Amino acid sequence: MTEPLPHPLTGQRFASPVPPGSGWPDDPAVADTDVAHTPDDVRRLADAPLDEIDARVSVCRACPRLVTWREDVARDKRAAFAGEPYWGRPISGWGDPRPGVLIVGLAPAAHGGNRTGRIFTGDRSGDWLFASLHRVGLAVQETSEHAGDGQRLVNARMVAAVRCAPPLNKPTTQERDTCGPWAAREIALVAPYVRAAVALGGFGWDAALRSFAAAGYAVPRPKPRFGHGVEVLLERGTGEAVTLLGCYHPSQQNTFTGRLTEPMLDAVLGRAADLAG
Repeated sequence: MTEPLPHPLTGQRFASPVPPGSGWPDDPAVADTDVAHTPDDVRRLADAPLDEIDARVSVCRACPRLVTWREDVARDKRAAFAGEPYWGRPISGWGDPRPGVLIVGLAPAAHGGNRTGRIFTGDRSGDWLFASLHRVGLAVQETSEHAGDGQRLVNARMVAAVRCAPPLNKPTTQERDTCGPWAAREIALVAPYVRAAVALGGFGWDAALRSFAAAGYAVPRPKPRFGHGVEVLLERGTGEAVTLLGCYHPSQQNTFTGRLTEPMLDAVLGRAADLAG
């Protein structure tokens, strides 16, 4: 850990990475929250209520390479953020515990969620995403700068397939599978309320299909291919149904090149909002 630095919103000083239960805004964990150190631990500890999953995710240490990477980034920092503490821990799902809309992404950004402690917050991708969510009525503010800034999702929740920032934004297959039970259990718990799920990019698409299949939803065969604006109906025997929508990830590579535009993003998120009523 590094010398404590002032939080940019509260002024309270924190080391980087942030110790659980030390007062960081919206920290779901406490000092004695159960910690997963192995894939078996993840599977065991994922069998819990939603709030406990959020807490346990935020202290997980089951993937050694990701733990080392996220904590090294938190200690070294980017020059622009050298004067503030970094969260440096895994990122839990965030938003409404009974969401009509579920957004599934890849993983936190090294200097975004890994710094701020909130999914999709504090980087350019998050800027695009939250601005669009606000325009279609799924967020109360058009920006999301840091945990504790007053942002709130409306009838929506966000989850990442992998909960730690990975090097080069590329988790390994083993890391994806180790982290999988967290998302699978979280999605199983919120699925009865979800009417539309938005998958950001092909990685989020595959993770959403796997997780909804694990929750008992029938996935068409052959597996539906990802594409921007693609819609697939997932149903299960209880009569519940979720429409899965594909959306290009709002990465700088996509937004700078025009592959994804604001109207394109608004169209998918607006469609999800409409499906959720």
